[in-house]
Amino acid sequence: FFFIYLIKKKYFMEEYGKILVFVMPIFLLLIAIEKIYGHFKGYDTAPYMDTVSSVSSGMTNSVKDVLGISISILTYEWLESHIALFHLEATVWAYIIAFICIDFYGYWSHRWAHQINFLWNKHAIHHSSEEFNLACALRQTISSFVNLFTFLLIPAAVLGVPSVVIAVTLPIHLFLQFWYHTKHIKKMGFLEKILVTPSHHRVHHAINPEYIDKNHSQIFIFWDKLFGTFQEELDEVPPVFGITRPAQTWNPIRINFQHLGLLISDAWRAKNWKDKLTIWFKPTGWRPENFEEKYPVTKINDVYHFEKYGTQHSKKLMYWSIFQALVTLLLITYMYDSIGTIGLPHVFVYGAFIFVTVYSYTELMDARKTAVFWEALRFLFAMGLLYFYGDWFGLTHLLPMSTFILIGYFSISLAMSIYFVAVDFEKEKIALA
Repeated sequence: FFFIYLIKKKYFMEEYGKILVFVMPIFLLLIAIEKIYGHFKGYDTAPYMDTVSSVSSGMTNSVKDVLGISISILTYEWLESHIALFHLEATVWAYIIAFICIDFYGYWSHRWAHQINFLWNKHAIHHSSEEFNLACALRQTISSFVNLFTFLLIPAAVLGVPSVVIAVTLPIHLFLQFWYHTKHIKKMGFLEKILVTPSHHRVHHAINPEYIDKNHSQIFIFWDKLFGTFQEELDEVPPVFGITRPAQTWNPIRINFQHLGLLISDAWRAKNWKDKLTIWFKPTGWRPENFEEKYPVTKINDVYHFEKYGTQHSKKLMYWSIFQALVTLLLITYMYDSIGTIGLPHVFVYGAFIFVTVYSYTELMDARKTAVFWEALRFLFAMGLLYFYGDWFGLTHLLPMSTFILIGYFSISLAMSIYFVAVDFEKEKIALA
């Protein structure tokens, strides 16, 4: 059974990796077009550091998904085999039914992620950007290790929609949620009544009191209208974006576990056992009585008057961060395109290296001195991999000089981290003083 599971897992990795190799350049091209369009219109909605952080979050999420680092307590395949009243063929109608059922599933899992304290941890990363642009669509979770909501696909299972149809439709449904993360498209007339549009989704991402916990639909807006969570974007209430307890970091891995850390510490400090147990299931943001005074956390009370994070940084750091993200994207592209060659369990080692890489350069983006430690760890990790495998996971077959190029790159990267921490950040401190 375990052997069969590994074969299925490897097949999933290869197929999903191929999809991402095709899709990633399209997303990046659209992000670049939005940036250029905003520049020429004099309305840039995608600051570079925010964009790098968002793309970095997308990288960690995609690696997690490709490696399949999550479990389903209840699988759709099991559901369909046990409760199906019919057995549909993989026809156009099966895909249409699957799409509608997945959208229903998406509405409720999304809504509960906003309304239940412990579920918010997996979704906070998506709302953490204080901007609203295509790149922020890539801010997806790595902290969701268990899929709790497969039961929401019961309608599809009862109708006998084949599991292969669900498997194909799920990523399509996800990718179709990319386009409406933009400020540049205003209201879209008749389509506003049917589809989730940029206007609807701006409301969803806003922290204005009028907009909180509204518009949870993912493709069809009628779920919100049906279940009482719809809110139109108001001309007199311009949306302000982010989360009310701001992330205050560019590091997507830190953001993914911030809320969980607060829940654990609050549960530990709570004297009442009822609070220790119920805090996980209370409405999002709930804390035990008087905790806001005893253990305060940064919170935005006036959405129109607060300072966005990370607006002060040197251009050198900005350009270096962009470079690091682009190199990491190249390394990930090679990983996805070569999963069959790299094989198990080596692809998990590669994935771990990507996580360390993202953590390292986003720590540097936050101007943390610990960035040197993480970059040194990354350097040793890389050198160990090159020594153990003899090259970079078979890359020399495509690029004969790749080992020497990578040694040079990792050495320069470590030197740059030391420079920024020891020289550049110190200069900024003096300038600010």
